[in-house]
Amino acid sequence: MKTNKRKTTATVCKKPAARKTSSSGKRRKAGTIATLTGNSDIYRLVTDRIIVALENGTPPWRRPWRNAQQGINTLMPVNALTGRGYSGVNVLLLWLAAEERGFTSDRWLTYNQAREAGGQVRKGETATLAVIYRDWTKQAEDSNGNKLFDADGKPQMETVPMLRQFPLFNAEQCDALPDQVRGSATVTRPQEDLTDVSPVQLQQVLSVVNATGVQFSPRPQNRAYYRAATDQIVLPLTSQFDAEGDYWSTVLHELVHASGHAKRLNREGITRESKKFGDPVYAFEELIAEIGSAFLCAHLGITGDLRHESYVDGWLSKLKSDKKALFSACRQAREASEYLLAPLSCQAETV
Repeated sequence: MKTNKRKTTATVCKKPAARKTSSSGKRRKAGTIATLTGNSDIYRLVTDRIIVALENGTPPWRRPWRNAQQGINTLMPVNALTGRGYSGVNVLLLWLAAEERGFTSDRWLTYNQAREAGGQVRKGETATLAVIYRDWTKQAEDSNGNKLFDADGKPQMETVPMLRQFPLFNAEQCDALPDQVRGSATVTRPQEDLTDVSPVQLQQVLSVVNATGVQFSPRPQNRAYYRAATDQIVLPLTSQFDAEGDYWSTVLHELVHASGHAKRLNREGITRESKKFGDPVYAFEELIAEIGSAFLCAHLGITGDLRHESYVDGWLSKLKSDKKALFSACRQAREASEYLLAPLSCQAETV
Protein backbone atom coordinates (compact mmCIF):
# COMPACT_ATOMS: atom_id res chain seq x y z
CA MET A 1 0.00 0.00 0.00
CA LYS A 2 2.10 2.90 -1.27
CA THR A 3 0.10 5.90 -0.23
CA ASN A 4 0.48 9.11 1.69
CA LYS A 5 -3.12 10.29 1.71
CA ARG A 6 -3.99 11.97 5.00
CA LYS A 7 -7.80 12.37 4.87
CA THR A 8 -9.59 10.46 7.64
CA THR A 9 -13.10 11.03 9.06
CA ALA A 10 -16.35 9.08 9.89
CA THR A 11 -16.77 5.93 11.99
CA VAL A 12 -15.80 2.29 12.14
CA CYS A 13 -14.31 1.85 15.61
CA LYS A 14 -16.76 0.99 18.33
CA LYS A 15 -17.27 3.03 21.47
CA PRO A 16 -15.80 1.59 24.69
CA ALA A 17 -18.01 -0.98 26.34
CA ALA A 18 -19.25 -0.44 29.88
CA ARG A 19 -16.76 -1.67 32.42
CA LYS A 20 -17.61 -4.99 33.98
CA THR A 21 -18.09 -5.32 37.71
CA SER A 22 -18.22 -8.10 40.23
CA SER A 23 -21.48 -9.56 41.46
CA SER A 24 -21.45 -7.04 44.30
CA GLY A 25 -21.44 -4.19 41.80
CA LYS A 26 -17.90 -3.09 42.69
CA ARG A 27 -14.94 -3.12 40.35
CA ARG A 28 -12.40 -5.76 41.28
CA LYS A 29 -8.99 -4.56 42.35
CA ALA A 30 -6.08 -5.85 40.32
CA GLY A 31 -3.79 -5.97 43.34
CA THR A 32 -0.69 -4.14 42.21
CA ILE A 33 2.22 -4.88 44.42
CA ALA A 34 0.87 -6.35 47.56
CA THR A 35 0.87 -9.58 45.57
CA LEU A 36 4.66 -9.57 45.24
CA THR A 37 5.16 -11.54 48.43
CA GLY A 38 4.96 -15.24 48.94
CA ASN A 39 3.16 -16.46 45.82
CA SER A 40 5.34 -19.06 44.11
CA ASP A 41 2.95 -19.51 41.17
CA ILE A 42 4.09 -16.47 39.22
CA TYR A 43 2.24 -17.52 36.07
CA ARG A 44 -1.05 -17.45 37.96
CA LEU A 45 -0.14 -14.24 39.78
CA VAL A 46 0.58 -12.34 36.58
CA THR A 47 -2.35 -13.82 34.66
CA ASP A 48 -4.77 -12.91 37.45
CA ARG A 49 -3.59 -9.29 37.23
CA ILE A 50 -4.61 -9.17 33.57
CA ILE A 51 -7.86 -11.08 34.17
CA VAL A 52 -8.99 -8.48 36.71
CA ALA A 53 -8.11 -5.67 34.29
CA LEU A 54 -10.13 -7.36 31.53
CA GLU A 55 -13.09 -7.88 33.85
CA ASN A 56 -12.92 -4.20 34.80
CA GLY A 57 -12.96 -3.23 31.11
CA THR A 58 -9.43 -1.80 31.17
CA PRO A 59 -7.07 -4.10 29.24
CA PRO A 60 -3.51 -2.79 29.75
CA TRP A 61 -2.79 -2.87 26.01
CA ARG A 62 -5.38 -0.12 25.50
CA ARG A 63 -3.38 2.44 27.40
CA PRO A 64 -4.44 5.94 26.20
CA TRP A 65 -0.95 7.17 25.36
CA ARG A 66 -1.34 10.87 25.97
CA ASN A 67 2.00 11.76 27.54
CA ALA A 68 5.52 11.26 26.30
CA GLN A 69 8.79 12.38 27.84
CA GLN A 70 11.20 14.57 25.96
CA GLY A 71 14.09 12.63 24.53
CA ILE A 72 12.24 9.31 24.46
CA ASN A 73 11.32 8.15 20.98
CA THR A 74 9.15 5.28 22.10
CA LEU A 75 6.17 4.93 24.39
CA MET A 76 7.36 1.52 25.57
CA PRO A 77 8.58 1.25 29.18
CA VAL A 78 12.36 1.38 29.51
CA ASN A 79 14.94 0.87 32.22
CA ALA A 80 15.86 4.32 33.52
CA LEU A 81 19.49 3.42 34.09
CA THR A 82 20.33 1.36 31.00
CA GLY A 83 17.76 2.71 28.53
CA ARG A 84 16.91 -0.85 27.56
CA GLY A 85 13.25 -1.45 26.76
CA TYR A 86 11.15 -4.01 28.62
CA SER A 87 9.33 -6.59 26.53
CA GLY A 88 6.58 -9.18 26.49
CA VAL A 89 4.31 -9.50 29.50
CA ASN A 90 6.38 -6.92 31.40
CA VAL A 91 5.16 -4.22 29.04
CA LEU A 92 1.56 -5.01 30.00
CA LEU A 93 2.36 -5.14 33.72
CA LEU A 94 4.16 -1.79 33.64
CA TRP A 95 1.50 -0.11 31.48
CA LEU A 96 -1.16 -1.39 33.85
CA ALA A 97 0.67 -0.15 36.95
CA ALA A 98 1.29 3.26 35.37
CA GLU A 99 -2.39 3.61 34.48
CA GLU A 100 -3.62 2.51 37.92
CA ARG A 101 -1.18 4.67 39.87
CA GLY A 102 -1.09 7.74 37.64
CA PHE A 103 2.55 7.58 36.58
CA THR A 104 3.34 9.61 33.47
CA SER A 105 6.94 8.41 33.23
CA ASP A 106 7.78 5.27 31.28
CA ARG A 107 11.11 4.92 33.09
CA TRP A 108 11.55 2.11 35.62
CA LEU A 109 14.40 0.76 37.73
CA THR A 110 15.17 -1.54 40.65
CA TYR A 111 15.77 -0.38 44.22
CA ASN A 112 19.50 -1.01 43.86
CA GLN A 113 19.65 0.78 40.51
CA ALA A 114 18.10 3.87 42.10
CA ARG A 115 20.83 3.86 44.74
CA GLU A 116 23.51 3.19 42.11
CA ALA A 117 22.33 6.25 40.20
CA GLY A 118 22.64 8.40 43.33
CA GLY A 119 18.93 8.48 44.12
CA GLN A 120 16.63 6.77 46.58
CA VAL A 121 13.19 5.17 46.45
CA ARG A 122 10.95 7.22 48.74
CA LYS A 123 9.98 5.61 52.03
CA GLY A 124 6.61 3.88 51.85
CA GLU A 125 6.62 3.40 48.06
CA THR A 126 5.63 -0.06 46.84
CA ALA A 127 7.18 -1.91 43.92
CA THR A 128 5.50 -2.98 40.71
CA LEU A 129 5.49 -6.62 39.71
CA ALA A 130 7.65 -7.56 36.73
CA VAL A 131 9.13 -10.93 35.85
CA ILE A 132 12.35 -12.39 34.51
CA TYR A 133 11.99 -15.32 32.17
CA ARG A 134 15.09 -17.31 31.31
CA ASP A 135 15.90 -20.82 30.20
CA TRP A 136 18.33 -22.95 32.20
CA THR A 137 19.80 -26.35 31.50
CA LYS A 138 19.72 -29.32 33.86
CA GLN A 139 20.06 -33.09 33.66
CA ALA A 140 16.82 -34.72 32.59
CA GLU A 141 14.94 -37.07 34.91
CA ASP A 142 12.31 -39.74 34.41
CA SER A 143 8.90 -39.76 36.12
CA ASN A 144 10.50 -41.35 39.21
CA GLY A 145 13.18 -38.69 39.56
CA ASN A 146 16.02 -40.84 38.23
CA LYS A 147 18.74 -39.05 36.25
CA LEU A 148 18.79 -39.87 32.55
CA PHE A 149 21.86 -40.66 30.43
CA ASP A 150 22.32 -41.05 26.68
CA ALA A 151 23.64 -44.14 24.87
CA ASP A 152 27.24 -43.09 25.56
CA GLY A 153 26.62 -42.75 29.28
CA LYS A 154 26.70 -38.97 29.21
CA PRO A 155 24.09 -36.96 31.17
CA GLN A 156 21.00 -36.22 29.07
CA MET A 157 20.36 -32.52 29.40
CA GLU A 158 17.12 -30.57 28.99
CA THR A 159 16.17 -26.91 28.90
CA VAL A 160 13.73 -25.76 31.57
CA PRO A 161 12.07 -22.32 31.72
CA MET A 162 12.68 -20.29 34.86
CA LEU A 163 10.39 -17.47 35.92
CA ARG A 164 10.87 -15.25 38.96
CA GLN A 165 9.50 -12.00 40.33
CA PHE A 166 11.38 -8.82 39.60
CA PRO A 167 10.20 -5.73 41.58
CA LEU A 168 10.53 -2.37 39.81
CA PHE A 169 9.92 1.24 40.82
CA ASN A 170 8.83 4.09 38.57
CA ALA A 171 11.18 7.06 38.32
CA GLU A 172 8.43 9.19 39.86
CA GLN A 173 8.71 7.12 43.06
CA CYS A 174 12.33 8.17 43.54
CA ASP A 175 14.11 11.26 44.86
CA ALA A 176 17.46 12.75 43.84
CA LEU A 177 17.77 10.86 40.56
CA PRO A 178 20.02 12.61 38.01
CA ASP A 179 18.14 14.27 35.16
CA GLN A 180 19.51 11.80 32.60
CA VAL A 181 18.05 8.93 34.64
CA ARG A 182 14.76 10.55 35.63
CA GLY A 183 14.17 11.96 32.14
CA SER A 184 13.01 15.39 31.11
CA ALA A 185 9.76 16.90 32.23
CA THR A 186 6.65 15.28 30.85
CA VAL A 187 5.15 17.06 27.87
CA THR A 188 1.45 16.74 27.08
CA ARG A 189 0.57 16.97 23.40
CA PRO A 190 -2.12 19.51 22.44
CA GLN A 191 -5.60 18.01 22.44
CA GLU A 192 -6.14 18.61 18.75
CA ASP A 193 -3.01 16.64 17.89
CA LEU A 194 -3.81 13.50 19.88
CA THR A 195 -4.96 11.43 16.90
CA ASP A 196 -2.84 13.15 14.26
CA VAL A 197 0.05 11.32 12.61
CA SER A 198 3.20 13.31 11.90
CA PRO A 199 5.02 13.04 8.55
CA VAL A 200 7.86 11.15 10.26
CA GLN A 201 5.45 8.68 11.85
CA LEU A 202 3.62 8.24 8.57
CA GLN A 203 6.87 7.45 6.75
CA GLN A 204 7.77 4.86 9.38
CA VAL A 205 4.36 3.20 9.21
CA LEU A 206 4.49 3.10 5.42
CA SER A 207 7.96 1.54 5.58
CA VAL A 208 6.59 -1.20 7.83
CA VAL A 209 3.54 -1.71 5.61
CA ASN A 210 5.36 -1.78 2.29
CA ALA A 211 8.08 -4.15 3.53
CA THR A 212 5.53 -6.91 4.18
CA GLY A 213 4.32 -7.13 0.58
CA VAL A 214 0.74 -7.53 1.84
CA GLN A 215 -1.90 -6.30 -0.58
CA PHE A 216 -4.57 -3.82 0.61
CA SER A 217 -8.15 -3.65 -0.61
CA PRO A 218 -10.15 -0.63 0.62
CA ARG A 219 -13.92 -1.09 0.40
CA PRO A 220 -17.01 0.82 1.61
CA GLN A 221 -17.83 -1.58 4.47
CA ASN A 222 -17.89 -1.70 8.26
CA ARG A 223 -15.16 -4.19 9.14
CA ALA A 224 -11.47 -4.85 8.63
CA TYR A 225 -9.88 -8.28 8.28
CA TYR A 226 -6.87 -10.19 6.97
CA ARG A 227 -7.45 -12.88 4.32
CA ALA A 228 -4.60 -15.38 4.49
CA ALA A 229 -5.57 -17.22 1.28
CA THR A 230 -4.77 -14.13 -0.81
CA ASP A 231 -2.38 -12.47 1.68
CA GLN A 232 -4.62 -9.44 1.62
CA ILE A 233 -5.92 -6.90 4.14
CA VAL A 234 -9.45 -5.68 3.48
CA LEU A 235 -10.25 -2.31 5.09
CA PRO A 236 -13.05 0.27 5.12
CA LEU A 237 -12.32 3.47 3.22
CA THR A 238 -10.13 5.98 5.03
CA SER A 239 -13.07 8.39 5.00
CA GLN A 240 -14.98 6.01 7.29
CA PHE A 241 -12.62 6.49 10.23
CA ASP A 242 -13.00 9.09 12.96
CA ALA A 243 -9.31 9.95 12.95
CA GLU A 244 -6.07 9.17 11.19
CA GLY A 245 -4.69 7.39 14.23
CA ASP A 246 -7.70 5.05 14.23
CA TYR A 247 -7.01 4.11 10.62
CA TRP A 248 -3.34 3.35 11.12
CA SER A 249 -3.87 1.44 14.38
CA THR A 250 -6.36 -0.73 12.47
CA VAL A 251 -3.78 -1.27 9.72
CA LEU A 252 -1.16 -2.30 12.29
CA HIS A 253 -3.61 -4.71 13.96
CA GLU A 254 -4.25 -6.44 10.65
CA LEU A 255 -0.54 -6.47 9.85
CA VAL A 256 0.08 -8.48 13.02
CA HIS A 257 -2.38 -11.04 11.65
CA ALA A 258 -0.51 -10.97 8.33
CA SER A 259 2.77 -11.67 10.11
CA GLY A 260 1.38 -15.13 10.94
CA HIS A 261 1.20 -16.16 7.26
CA ALA A 262 3.04 -19.41 6.44
CA LYS A 263 5.73 -17.52 4.51
CA ARG A 264 6.39 -15.24 7.50
CA LEU A 265 6.06 -16.46 11.11
CA ASN A 266 3.77 -19.39 10.31
CA ARG A 267 1.40 -18.92 13.27
CA GLU A 268 -1.35 -21.46 13.94
CA GLY A 269 -4.07 -18.84 14.33
CA ILE A 270 -3.53 -17.83 10.69
CA THR A 271 -2.41 -21.04 8.99
CA ARG A 272 -4.98 -23.39 10.53
CA GLU A 273 -7.69 -23.96 7.92
CA SER A 274 -10.51 -25.03 10.26
CA LYS A 275 -10.60 -21.91 12.43
CA LYS A 276 -13.79 -19.83 12.64
CA PHE A 277 -15.22 -17.01 14.74
CA GLY A 278 -15.70 -18.15 18.34
CA ASP A 279 -13.08 -20.87 17.98
CA PRO A 280 -10.44 -20.76 20.79
CA VAL A 281 -7.64 -20.63 18.23
CA TYR A 282 -9.35 -17.70 16.49
CA ALA A 283 -9.84 -15.82 19.77
CA PHE A 284 -6.23 -16.45 20.81
CA GLU A 285 -4.98 -15.09 17.48
CA GLU A 286 -7.04 -11.95 18.12
CA LEU A 287 -5.36 -11.59 21.52
CA ILE A 288 -1.95 -11.82 19.86
CA ALA A 289 -2.96 -9.18 17.30
CA GLU A 290 -4.44 -6.92 19.99
CA ILE A 291 -1.26 -6.98 22.08
CA GLY A 292 1.05 -6.92 19.05
CA SER A 293 -0.62 -3.86 17.55
CA ALA A 294 -0.36 -2.10 20.93
CA PHE A 295 3.39 -2.77 20.91
CA LEU A 296 3.62 -1.42 17.35
CA CYS A 297 1.56 1.68 18.14
CA ALA A 298 3.76 2.39 21.17
CA HIS A 299 6.97 1.98 19.16
CA LEU A 300 5.69 4.18 16.34
CA GLY A 301 3.89 6.74 18.52
CA ILE A 302 0.49 6.09 16.94
CA THR A 303 -2.58 6.92 19.04
CA GLY A 304 -5.73 5.21 17.82
CA ASP A 305 -8.96 3.69 19.06
CA LEU A 306 -9.40 0.00 18.27
CA ARG A 307 -11.97 -2.09 20.13
CA HIS A 308 -12.65 -5.82 20.09
CA GLU A 309 -15.07 -6.32 22.99
CA SER A 310 -16.63 -9.36 21.30
CA TYR A 311 -13.46 -11.37 22.05
CA VAL A 312 -13.14 -10.54 25.76
CA ASP A 313 -15.17 -13.52 27.00
CA GLY A 314 -13.02 -15.86 24.92
CA TRP A 315 -9.83 -14.29 26.26
CA LEU A 316 -11.05 -14.58 29.84
CA SER A 317 -11.96 -18.22 29.35
CA LYS A 318 -8.52 -18.98 27.90
CA LEU A 319 -6.59 -17.11 30.59
CA LYS A 320 -8.57 -18.68 33.43
CA SER A 321 -8.06 -22.20 32.10
CA ASP A 322 -4.41 -21.81 31.07
CA LYS A 323 -2.17 -19.71 33.31
CA LYS A 324 0.61 -19.70 30.68
CA ALA A 325 -1.57 -18.54 27.78
CA LEU A 326 -0.89 -14.84 28.45
CA PHE A 327 2.86 -15.43 28.35
CA SER A 328 2.50 -17.29 25.05
CA ALA A 329 0.36 -14.51 23.56
CA CYS A 330 2.83 -11.84 24.66
CA ARG A 331 5.77 -13.81 23.28
CA GLN A 332 4.10 -14.22 19.90
CA ALA A 333 2.97 -10.58 19.90
CA ARG A 334 6.56 -9.52 20.59
CA GLU A 335 7.84 -11.77 17.78
CA ALA A 336 5.28 -10.27 15.39
CA SER A 337 6.10 -6.67 16.32
CA GLU A 338 9.85 -7.26 16.08
CA TYR A 339 9.39 -8.93 12.68
CA LEU A 340 7.32 -6.01 11.36
CA LEU A 341 9.64 -3.34 12.81
CA ALA A 342 12.80 -4.96 11.43
CA PRO A 343 12.85 -2.81 8.24
CA LEU A 344 13.14 0.33 10.40
CA SER A 345 16.22 -1.10 12.11
CA CYS A 346 17.78 -1.81 8.72
CA GLN A 347 17.09 1.76 7.62
CA ALA A 348 18.70 3.13 10.79
CA GLU A 349 21.84 1.06 10.19
CA THR A 350 22.26 2.43 6.67
CA VAL A 351 21.88 6.10 7.66
